[in-house]
Amino acid sequence: MQKLGKDNMDVMMESIGAMTKGMQAIASEVADYQKKSFEDGTAAMEKLVAAKSLDKAFEAQSDYMKTAYEGFVGEVTKIGEMYSELAKDAYKPYEGVMAKAAK
Repeated sequence: MQKLGKDNMDVMMESIGAMTKGMQAIASEVADYQKKSFEDGTAAMEKLVAAKSLDKAFEAQSDYMKTAYEGFVGEVTKIGEMYSELAKDAYKPYEGVMAKAAK
């Protein structure tokens, strides 16, 4: 009974370790994206303020919106894949336990 409890605790700790590692990677990715997004927004604002004509201002804004949207969609896709990988990694330690229980 004691060995079973220890084995279950080891599996749970391994799963929690995988979740912690995955959440740290996701948090780091989000922080990097926020920093890049802020820098891109600042650069776009500088272009907008420096525009000599209304056409150039609209062009700068349009370019920024297109780039920001594409970056956002790419980032959301990447983070979604990271969450999927996190779920797989967190479940891996339990695969052996489930295989034993099925027998």
